Amino acid sequence: MNNNVFVFDHPLIQHKISLLRDKNTSSKEFRELTSEISMLMGYEVTRDIPLKEVEIETPIGLAKTKVISGKKLAFVPILRAGLGMVDGMLKLVPMARVGHIGLYRDHETLEPVEYYCKLPPDVRERDVVLLDPMLATAGSACDAVKFIKDYGAKSIKFVCLIASKHGIERLNREHPDVGIYCAAVDEKLNDIGYIVPGLGDAGDRLFGTK
Repeated sequence: MNNNVFVFDHPLIQHKISLLRDKNTSSKEFRELTSEISMLMGYEVTRDIPLKEVEIETPIGLAKTKVISGKKLAFVPILRAGLGMVDGMLKLVPMARVGHIGLYRDHETLEPVEYYCKLPPDVRERDVVLLDPMLATAGSACDAVKFIKDYGAKSIKFVCLIASKHGIERLNREHPDVGIYCAAVDEKLNDIGYIVPGLGDAGDRLFGTK
């Protein structure tokens, strides 16, 4: 696996991913699990946030301790399934800004079309965490990274729950500067681009649609 790919092996994450895959898991439980896994993954995704030393007055005396410094974060879900991961991340970093990006592919030109994009105005000064539960063909992920870079962002991480080997290879090839964080890597895609065994359509399972 490439050095910029991080696969989480924490027992709690692996346990919850198993429940998430189960076809009998309800939409309510699926939403809760997605949020919980995202929060657990967030601890590692934010591990390299820089710190600075400050002096705090406790009820007993003065303490030299550390707080976050440097760049601030922006969480950007890819619509619509990425929305399910936002709340878990925000529980860890409630002061982060949230952008949204929506893409579809023109069936004639095969080019990505951005139908919605609202990013923090200072996104170029922030560390961007791009969120999407599944990294399957990596088409949407690669396009979203490109659009975010076009807005001037320099630091981007991609966080998903399940990735395919194909998706990892493509995202690495097209954007080698983007770190990939996932809870599981599955072997293959089926003939319509779904991860096998995967967990089905994350958006449908999150929102109870078909």
